[in-house]
Amino acid sequence: MPRPTLAASLADNFLGNSPDWYKLTIVGFLIVNPLLLVTAGPFITGWILILEFIFCLAMALKCYPLQPGGLLALEALVMGLTSTETVYDEVVQNFPVILLLMFMVAGIYFLKELLLYSFTKLLLRVKHKAVLSLLFCAVAAVLSAFLDALTVTAVVITVAHGFFLIYHKVSSGKQYHQEHDVTGDDEIGELDRSDLDVFRGFLRSLMMHAAVGTALGGVSTMVGEPQNLLIAKVAGWDFQEFFVQMMPVSIPALIVGFITCVTVEHFRIFSFGDQLPEKVRTILNAYEEHTEAHRSSQEVVMLWVQGLIAVGLVFSLAFHVAEVGLIGLAVIVLATALNGVTEEHRLGKAFTEALPFTSLLVVFFAIVAVIHDQHLFQPLVRSVLTLEGTTQTGALYLVNGGLSAISDNVFVATIYITEVHNAFLAGDISRAQFDRLAIAINAGTNLASVTTPNGQAAFLFLLTSTLAPLIRLSYGRMVLMAMPYAMTLSVTGLLAVMFLLP
Repeated sequence: MPRPTLAASLADNFLGNSPDWYKLTIVGFLIVNPLLLVTAGPFITGWILILEFIFCLAMALKCYPLQPGGLLALEALVMGLTSTETVYDEVVQNFPVILLLMFMVAGIYFLKELLLYSFTKLLLRVKHKAVLSLLFCAVAAVLSAFLDALTVTAVVITVAHGFFLIYHKVSSGKQYHQEHDVTGDDEIGELDRSDLDVFRGFLRSLMMHAAVGTALGGVSTMVGEPQNLLIAKVAGWDFQEFFVQMMPVSIPALIVGFITCVTVEHFRIFSFGDQLPEKVRTILNAYEEHTEAHRSSQEVVMLWVQGLIAVGLVFSLAFHVAEVGLIGLAVIVLATALNGVTEEHRLGKAFTEALPFTSLLVVFFAIVAVIHDQHLFQPLVRSVLTLEGTTQTGALYLVNGGLSAISDNVFVATIYITEVHNAFLAGDISRAQFDRLAIAINAGTNLASVTTPNGQAAFLFLLTSTLAPLIRLSYGRMVLMAMPYAMTLSVTGLLAVMFLLP
């Protein structure tokens, strides 16, 4: 057999095991962009680059977006669409988010026994799917009003991953029987393909309800999302005033969001409505009974320790005693030290989930740097600020939501709140109009941005997690499942900022 050439070997290694058509598409992007830069200019090339990056995200199950997206980012730097200094500034500005991903997600990993214990009981006690979905959505909304959305998402990912691992262990049959001393005559047998598909759909829907819940709660307080804090500082609002200012939008959005949750589950539309298969429920019941009967005193102590740490975590985040990432590092130290986890290889496993996404986020900031340096959003900013009254408020909300759906919420909010604040300082708008526009900016970057995974960091984190391929959650399916929420929340937010603000 002839030895493959160097070129053939490079071609085989390029983007790993991704399909050939996908490799050719990325190569096409890399070739077309310099030609566009010469013929159409940097502005058009910048917008094309954004669309190409979104395509890479959409193909996340074919190839992790870090590699193709990173190649596009490197090409943008080589072509001069942005600079390493601008990329560095974007990374530094968002360093708290990076710190959060590095340490808080790993911290949640060391609380997984407590989370699985709590949510297993919830899942088995609440048998009505619509009620269970509403609970997941509501809990995520309440937590996200005071905690970070990525932290809440990390919690539900850990829980869903735990459920899937229980299924995987049990469905292997002999392995489960040997480990748990269960006879083959029990009802627990190997699950067939249809049960597996339904179980995946069940977990997908719960994850999407929880992810949307983070947006519903995140819009209401100044600590709910990073851009909220930025807007609050520019507007001069404290925690209470921010909550009151946002109530005309956040309360209707919360109600409509919950109604949407129940509706899509009841009518089983937009890929929702899958029930927990009875075989899986039997497995989870048996697993819970077995673990309860065989739980050692050391494991009981571990649950109590994790519970106390979880309580401390909630209070630390609610009162912002430190940056979220630093609190996560404290959780790692306490949860491992008090439970005897001291080996390096056991610590390392906790970081495998978040660090690839952290790297992808830095690549994303490079794309945002292109938007910044090429002023891609500036024409829209200027056109919106030429409008007046409720038309201006509504247009600002829609533009913020649309741009946030393809870019970074914090970046979009920074641009618009700065421009609006400058207009206020120049005397072009009144204080009352400034407040209304600030509310519209916050609502747009939080609610209308749920249209795509790009618009919400929690969505993007879920899409690129190790759980996503297990439950077959692709970019397209996420967009489909977010669609009913995007439609109802976008319309609700638009009507609220136009007609319900004082």
